[in-house]
Amino acid sequence: MKSTPALFIGTILCLSALLSGCGQPGPLYLPKAPAKPATSAEPGKAAAAPAPAPAPSTAPQR
Repeated sequence: MKSTPALFIGTILCLSALLSGCGQPGPLYLPKAPAKPATSAEPGKAAAAPAPAPAPSTAPQR
């Protein structure tokens, strides 16, 4: 097989592309979901009121 400059350059470019990701910082795992706050109902205290519903949109209906 005859080696050409294009094959050599192509090989170098492919190897460079494969190695370009080495050493990149960042998390290697998916972060866990944040913990939900504990809701403890104490006797004698009223439960928190639920959040109000959003106002209906005023966009015209088709």
